[in-house]
Order: sequence, then structure tokens, then C-alpha cells
Amino acid sequence: MIDKKNIRIKDIAQMAGVSVGTVDRVLHGRGKVSKDAQQKVEDVLNRTGYKPNLIARTLGSNKTLKITALLPDPAQDDYWALAEAGILQSIEEWSYYDVEINCIFFDLYNPGSFKTTTDVVLESKPDGILIAPVFHHESIELLAQLKAHSIPYVLFNTNIPEADPLCFIGQNLVHSGKVAGELLSLAGGTRRTIMSLHIYENRDNSVHLMAKEHGLRQYFQEQPYEVISLDLSTPHEVEDHIREAILNPDLLGIFVTTSKGTYIVAQILEKYSLEHIRLVGYDLLEENLRYLKKGTIDFLINQNPKRMAKIGVNHLVNHLLFQKTLPEKEIFPIEIITRQNLDSYLTSRIH
Repeated sequence: MIDKKNIRIKDIAQMAGVSVGTVDRVLHGRGKVSKDAQQKVEDVLNRTGYKPNLIARTLGSNKTLKITALLPDPAQDDYWALAEAGILQSIEEWSYYDVEINCIFFDLYNPGSFKTTTDVVLESKPDGILIAPVFHHESIELLAQLKAHSIPYVLFNTNIPEADPLCFIGQNLVHSGKVAGELLSLAGGTRRTIMSLHIYENRDNSVHLMAKEHGLRQYFQEQPYEVISLDLSTPHEVEDHIREAILNPDLLGIFVTTSKGTYIVAQILEKYSLEHIRLVGYDLLEENLRYLKKGTIDFLINQNPKRMAKIGVNHLVNHLLFQKTLPEKEIFPIEIITRQNLDSYLTSRIH
């Protein structure tokens, strides 16, 4: 049996019962080929999934293109596991080409780990890098080094406009914060206090969290609401503040700026029977979906990290191989997921 990954033009010709020259003419669209021979070759191409080595054709060499994806450890947070899944899909899609795609992970809760990991990235001398720059200060240093070494990079999840990436892929996070505010206000009634919770991440070094809160505050700035913002670093700290919320009859709802933090808050609301408090958070993590179905979480804003990462890798490869011009930004729509539309979304091709 022929290995599809290592199939050659000679193999295609043998399977189709035509000459190597005929296969070459079909692949490159040059010269005359009978309809019968064309059909035979195309049938074999479709059946085997054969793709020509476009890198060798484009670069005129056997050079392997090296892409590195730098992101938080997916074992620490299911959000980043979804991002890794997108990268793995890209690896599969480019498997017929001389493209080497590697993931390098850093500790989501340790900026020092990011700095150490970036040294490993630079030593590997990649042709391009996809980066989730969750630590702002450390990312600025890395991006300056990439510029100095003329290594192109694409950012996803968090944008740093002054770093001048090839492309940024993600949502407008200020707008998503505004949407969260509107969703919370739909509860109506007389309660006027909103809690904005940043769980396990420091917003002072995380521009993506600051952007979300900024949008929330913008939405409520001309309305009689009070927004209370808290950085919470331990489960005990989170539970203590949620328990305090019980004593505040004016609390309308909670906005959680992190995906993992969303289901942690949902667990506590359920524990203390606080179903009257509206909860808005992020992303379709398994635990978040469970609490959405139960009604503890009212709305999830889906950022689609899987698709972000996949598009990021594809953009880099297409730019480096085929000199394709990338959009300065690829802004994802703000998807609001509820119990009512969850099933239709999960079964769609978008997801």
C-alpha cells in the first residue's frame, strides 16, 4: 500500500495508468491532455489527497519552513487547549508540505516563564512566529528582539498595536466589554451594582483584561450603575468575595473577564443559591457549557480561540510561502451564546 503522505508523481501515474508527463501536465495545467486521461489523474488525486510540494516550487529548494506557536500551557487552562487544537488542525492541513509547526508553552501565571521560553524560541531560529502575548511587558521585549532578527510574527487573542505585527487575529475586546454590559443590564429591576472579576490573571500586565473592563465601564458611564472591579488570585479569595455579594442587595450581575474564571464563579453562585445574580463570561469550555445549560451562566461571549490559532498559522504559512499580503487585523465577530442557541452553534461548521 502506498503511503499517502509520501506519494510521488510516479505513483500517481501508475495508479491512473498514464505517463509521468501526463500527470505533470495535469498538475501544472500546461500542455494538452485528453479528457479521459485528465479524468483518470484527477480521480487518483482526489482519492489519495495528493498535493505537490509547493514549497520546493516556490523557494526553489528543499528548505523546510519552520513555524513556532508560543502560547500558554494548555494543561493549565482549557481556553488554551482549544487554541492548541486549532494549531494541531493546521499541522494536519499542512502535513503534505515541508512545513514544520511546533508549539512552545509557557506558564500562564508566571511572566518569568514567558521570558525564559522566549530565549528557547529565538535559539530555534524560526521563519515565523504565532504569539499569544498575554504578558504585556514581557511581550514587548520579545517582539523588539524579533524585529531585530527580522523574524515575522502574527499576534492572536491580545493585540499590541505599537508592536506592528504582520497581522492581529481576535476580537475587539473593548466592544466585547460593552456587549457584556448590555447583557447584564437586560435583567432590569432596581439593582445597580456590577462586579467585574479578573480571576488568576493580573490586569496590570494583561491588556486584554483591561480592554474588556474598559468597554464595560464605557457602557455604564452615563447610567446610574456602580462597577466594582477586583483582581482575585486564589479560589478562597474568589469565594470570599462572592459570599460578600450575598450581603449586597443591590448586586445586579457579575462580569468575568477570563474563561476559566467564568465557571469558577458559576460553581460558587450555585453553591450559595445565587441564581438571581446574572453572570456573563467567556468561551465554550466544557464546564462553562454545563453551567450555561443549567442556567447559572446567562451568557457566554465566544472568542473562538481554536479558529484564531488556526487562522494565525495559516496566515503565516501563506505569507512566507506565497508572499500573500495579510490584513492588518482580522477581527472576529462577537458571538453571544445562550441556552437557546447553544446546540445550533455547536453543530454548525463555524464551531
